[in-house]
Amino acid sequence: MTCFEDIYQFFQSPPPVYLNKELAVCYILSVLLQRDSYGTELIGQLERDYPIYRLSDTVLYSALKFLEDQGITIGYWKKVEGRGRPRRMYQIIPEWRPQATDLSRLWYEYNHHARIQTQI
Repeated sequence: MTCFEDIYQFFQSPPPVYLNKELAVCYILSVLLQRDSYGTELIGQLERDYPIYRLSDTVLYSALKFLEDQGITIGYWKKVEGRGRPRRMYQIIPEWRPQATDLSRLWYEYNHHARIQTQI
């Protein structure tokens, strides 16, 4: 049974929120506008920069495939220093940067609203 202490603990350390595909697409684009990246790096950066959020492998790779299928990003293989095997890096195709910027803005706005909601 839940006691009041459990309720207080829940709000002091809320469980992580998993991104859906729509949020993942906007988050990924926000990172790729800054630099090329690969899957596990995107997951790790999300957890560092936005500790309340998590991104499952399934949603991440579904979002990356969507972006490639839409022609917004391309993938290429690169040996990453300090990593064993080459990683599949992703980058935004230059002509899609304006739309990527618009979609990444949605990610930042979503986070701004989420922070305001948690402060209320």
